[in-house]
Amino acid sequence: MNGHHTVVVVGGGQAGLSASHCLSARGIDHVVLERDTAGHEWADRRWDSFCLVTPNWQCRLPGFPYPGDDPDGFMVRDEIVAYLRAYRNAFDFPLIEGIEATRLRRTGRGFQVSTVSTSEGELTADHVVLATGPYQVPLIPRMAERLPSDVVQVHSADYRNPEQLPPGEVLVVGTGQSGCQIAEDLHLAGRRVHLAVGSAPRVARRYRGRDVVAWLDDMGYYRRGIDEFADADAVRFRANHYVTGRDGGRDIDLRAFARDGMRLYGRLTGINGGRLTFAQDLSHNLDAADAVSEGIKDSIDTWITAHAIDAPHEDRYVPVWQPDTEPSELDLHTSGITSVVWSTGFGRDHRWIEVPVFDGRGYPTHERGVTSCPGLYFIGLPWQHTWGSGRFCGVADDAEYLAAHIASTSRRTDGLHWIAGTPESTYPADEYWTAPRTVA
Repeated sequence: MNGHHTVVVVGGGQAGLSASHCLSARGIDHVVLERDTAGHEWADRRWDSFCLVTPNWQCRLPGFPYPGDDPDGFMVRDEIVAYLRAYRNAFDFPLIEGIEATRLRRTGRGFQVSTVSTSEGELTADHVVLATGPYQVPLIPRMAERLPSDVVQVHSADYRNPEQLPPGEVLVVGTGQSGCQIAEDLHLAGRRVHLAVGSAPRVARRYRGRDVVAWLDDMGYYRRGIDEFADADAVRFRANHYVTGRDGGRDIDLRAFARDGMRLYGRLTGINGGRLTFAQDLSHNLDAADAVSEGIKDSIDTWITAHAIDAPHEDRYVPVWQPDTEPSELDLHTSGITSVVWSTGFGRDHRWIEVPVFDGRGYPTHERGVTSCPGLYFIGLPWQHTWGSGRFCGVADDAEYLAAHIASTSRRTDGLHWIAGTPESTYPADEYWTAPRTVA
């Protein structure tokens, strides 16, 4: 593998393989480096009951649309892994698994990629495509260090099933897609769940006879570019709507969970030993999530009317539970809580990239994946260009765009190499976060 390539792709998940497919279609020399095996992130960082929240028909990697017989269903974790590995096996990708890139820097001839493999060594390239994804480092707030030592803590990346946790009640912190689905997983297993509710919005699974995703697809929402939004940064970093594809797909209604025995709180604001404090924003957060869901239904109604579509009428959502009071404190031992699941998201770790392309938040400056450093690209980022950029449904368009850009750039340079830049110093870890404590 030592030597020079026109393109080095770092990361062999759906984004990296999509980029490779489009580069191969244009006859562009390249190699794909994957530190583990293709699809391992889906296998290693998803719980046992995990499934997609978008229908299978949206799985359309370049040259490899969903091959199954349930297009309106939702693939579970093992089926997702099988789909990705079938994609890997269907084409002659120049994929090298088990090779981790540890350093990327500019050189007088383009880029140098170092790896941990003594046999493979270093590569040089005119272009580098980074397909390492946005979910690299599990984030847990520093306040977690103040929990009693006998309380088991696990990040959502390490959660697998209810049996993994010790007997007793469970606190789940965070209500993005992972937090809500893990809370449901525990709830359905008969565990008493306490849920700290954040500001993530929700969306209905179905409305007026169809999956909401199908309506939004018809309405062009998934093809809308990030440059069409006035508040692009707000859109790019907004939490995903919570919903589930479990058991054929359904809404996630936190109010219904509460009606059936789950304990809901506002945002977790502090920990002092075994005593937790919460913001008084539970009602606001529930109302705001419902408002987003109903607003999406409004847009669907408008579309149906404007296009004279024959769709069945559907009554609007009526809240099934309202909090009488908003608890501000919780004693872990009195409540019987023995474990905490932190569904507090992931961060990026780009310290190995010694190229100055990041803003003050550590986010790469780019337009459609083309960074401010000529020859360096990203793919697979959420809202890189559209809603589907970080998903199976939109990554193909981004891969084709980058492959076309690389092809045109290679023709323009015609063998000339970029002038070396000054390497960027590595970024220190955010002191607000610490590594998760996992279940033994």
